[in-house]
Amino acid sequence: MAKPRAWLDTNVVVRLLVGDDPAQFASAMRVLDTHSCKVTAAVLMECEWVLRGLFRLDAATIAASLRDFLAIRHVEADHPALVDAILSAYEGGLDFADALHALQRPPEETLMTFDKAFVRRAAKAGVHGVRLLRP
Repeated sequence: MAKPRAWLDTNVVVRLLVGDDPAQFASAMRVLDTHSCKVTAAVLMECEWVLRGLFRLDAATIAASLRDFLAIRHVEADHPALVDAILSAYEGGLDFADALHALQRPPEETLMTFDKAFVRRAAKAGVHGVRLLRP
């Protein structure tokens, strides 16, 4: 019998990753046991922000934690190939949000930005099609 599907919010994923609230962690684990769970790239972006900002984790630890989370049975990203590309770019030095913005567009199209550092980091991370818009 197929498990019902549940889409997980940021706070549920963070509780599962850090276990800082035992009651919420237990509730979140029950959902993993009883549901087929999905998570969006936007939720993962918020998780990165919370893990970096509140818990002071570094990018390598965050990326590994998110990859481990997505490897749990009955947990998957809404768009697995997109999330894998985002995590790879993030591991390559691109900001998680910038990676999401750059990689959710069609690859043959251009993302324009005024952010010179974004363009430089995107190129270094192997993300093509991010171009500087000059004033």
